[in-house]
Amino acid sequence: MATRLLRTNFIRRPYRFSALSPVGPPTVTASTAAVPEIISFGQQAPEPPLHHPKPNEAHHDIDLSDQARLFSSVPTSELLRSTAVLHAAAIGPMVDLGTWVMSSKLMDTSVTRGMVLGLVKGTFYDHFCAGEDADAAAQRVRSVYEATGLKGMLVYGVEHADDAASCDDNMHQFIRTIEAAKSLPTSHFSSVVVKITAICPISLLKRVSDLLRWEYKRPNFKLSWKLKSFPVFSDSSPLYHTNTEPEPLTAEEERELEAAHARIQDICRKCQESNVPLLIDAEDTILQPAIDYMAYSSAIMFNADKDRPIVYNTIQAYLRDAGERLHLAVKEAEKENVPMGFKLVRGAYMSSEARLADSLGCKSPVHDTIQDTHACYNNCMTFLMEKASNGSGFGVVLATHNADSGGLASQKASELGIDKQNGKIEFAQLYGMSDALSFGLKRAGFNVSKYMPFGPVETAIPYLLRRAYENRGMMATGANDRQLMRMELKRRLIAGIA
Repeated sequence: MATRLLRTNFIRRPYRFSALSPVGPPTVTASTAAVPEIISFGQQAPEPPLHHPKPNEAHHDIDLSDQARLFSSVPTSELLRSTAVLHAAAIGPMVDLGTWVMSSKLMDTSVTRGMVLGLVKGTFYDHFCAGEDADAAAQRVRSVYEATGLKGMLVYGVEHADDAASCDDNMHQFIRTIEAAKSLPTSHFSSVVVKITAICPISLLKRVSDLLRWEYKRPNFKLSWKLKSFPVFSDSSPLYHTNTEPEPLTAEEERELEAAHARIQDICRKCQESNVPLLIDAEDTILQPAIDYMAYSSAIMFNADKDRPIVYNTIQAYLRDAGERLHLAVKEAEKENVPMGFKLVRGAYMSSEARLADSLGCKSPVHDTIQDTHACYNNCMTFLMEKASNGSGFGVVLATHNADSGGLASQKASELGIDKQNGKIEFAQLYGMSDALSFGLKRAGFNVSKYMPFGPVETAIPYLLRRAYENRGMMATGANDRQLMRMELKRRLIAGIA
């Protein structure tokens, strides 16, 4: 079986918020459009001054300036560990050393391997991951909610599978994840997350995406196997991946596609029976058309409750066509009277998207500047909030580490008279990151969730390395969190001595 947990090929491929540009006055390009600041591997950027929002700034009722209130629910021991882990993850040479160790022959020796994994488990793993199996993750969700009021998104940490047997195994793990979520009080969790790449072979997703692109280019080109779905392209969508007519799916490939549909439908059915929302994660543009197609076809089948969707698709705002595709999908969903859920993110895979487009002599599908990405995110956010506020069955998950977007959403919620607790709109951040924003949004009355992956320590290492690179690249938010934590530790130390 060929299942890859949390992308074991991380070191060879750039991931979310990875930063590759040199230090200095940043030139924000398509490959870095979703990265708040740009720093190089192997070098630690200086901590920027701590930013204290003023009353007239656009954070509105989200107060990120009072660290004592923000971290009041966090025990000192946990705050100390979190501060240490985040600072370590922000040191370039340490991240590079960790990357080297994990790919070196040291991991081939049982003694050194055990020592390394033990160190990782007690530090980075416990900070960024929820446990080694679904039951442990559910218990972590429970403890986090009881301590902080933050909900959990359960994420089984498998990303890719290359054969049918692995896809079947992953499907059963996702169903076990749903059962673990169902065992919790509904107040404690918000959703489970699935990657289509874990239940459908990558090679098949590429083939289906090629055929969908060709159908969009040539409307007379028909796909006999295609299920009813919503639009997955707009006039500005990148189509350069498919320059010649693809071969039709073979009989074997059609059977594999039917099996993949059956897997996602089994997962959706379990979510529907358990009343557990399902968030479908996004990938890069070479695969995304097939993922959107499967997500929307599943939503048509399973989003029967007119008040609350079960299936959510993900929109990546760093893509130029994100706004247009979102509007087209919403328009079609409204026409078909299908409630729809959307998770809005800024995006991932900036560098790989830029490299692929450049290799084909095409313009990157990613916005030219970070400002364009922010503007697209905020426009999509406003559009979705307006839809969710008008009594329709739309649900919105605003996945962001950006305090300005959080403040804008808070203002918009007030303007629209949105009930912050009705489940139509919620925020999400990665577990172990942007805790100040999470606590601030929670104190402002919003539902806030943490994206909580779980899986064995050894298989979580690639995910942990990505978190380290993210933390180093997201200096604007990450540095603010670290400084707030230091200030709170200092305050508690002085209070203890006094």
